[in-house]
Amino acid sequence: MSTSHTPNFLLDGLTPADEPSAKAESDIALWDDLFSSLTEHHTPDGKQSFLVIHDGSATWGIPGAPQLIALHITRDLTARTFRIEQADHPTMPFAQLWLVSRGCPPDAIQLPEDQHIEPADALTIRIEDQIRHSGTRYEIKDHYTHDSVPYETWVMVRDSDPSAADLPVRIFLEETDFDAFTYTVREGAFRDGTSANQWLFDRDTPLPEPPEHLVSADRRTRAALARSTTGQSATAASVHAPAAGSAPSPGAPSHRRGGRS
Repeated sequence: MSTSHTPNFLLDGLTPADEPSAKAESDIALWDDLFSSLTEHHTPDGKQSFLVIHDGSATWGIPGAPQLIALHITRDLTARTFRIEQADHPTMPFAQLWLVSRGCPPDAIQLPEDQHIEPADALTIRIEDQIRHSGTRYEIKDHYTHDSVPYETWVMVRDSDPSAADLPVRIFLEETDFDAFTYTVREGAFRDGTSANQWLFDRDTPLPEPPEHLVSADRRTRAALARSTTGQSATAASVHAPAAGSAPSPGAPSHRRGGRS
């Protein structure tokens, strides 16, 4: 299920404090019927609002243009004025990151559960969370939104984290499966923009995962194997253990069950 509603900008009775805010208000009035609110957060004191909206008009605009708009509205309730900052974004995590950098609590701007297309797996959730909490780590270099088959959006960034020094150009690829009503996000790592663009053009190899993902996956595999081995030992020990409440025969050695100290 996917639900959305008209954005609640809460501007009634207020006037714009500057020209950019007046222009933003004019755009809102012009395109309001094509704007759908995906998530909103309004501070209890009424002084700030944070919104991510879907711009339906982008479908008929420049091919590949982003379809999400993040807005930060601040209000002077004494002067009865408002200011609007806004920015276009290709994917939800980057829109959320922009709002978080302007003071929005990260948990307050999450998509409502069971109301939108869902992430397909744990890796998608982890990568999106990584973006939302990345601060100034990523510098967006390019992006493209493909709103027909294949439904995908990619974002190319330069990663300033020391762990990415050898492969600083990253591609975040979001692919949507409307039959399953799910999507995946994957991260690719490249030495430079040329090799990243070449991969985007050719697509003849899988998206190259960053080394830190491979290390993390290896750790998870080893941990799972360790848990499996421990569980098998515990099961084997319990098969030969005396029933609950019984005592070993006199002089028999005492064994610790489960192999754990």
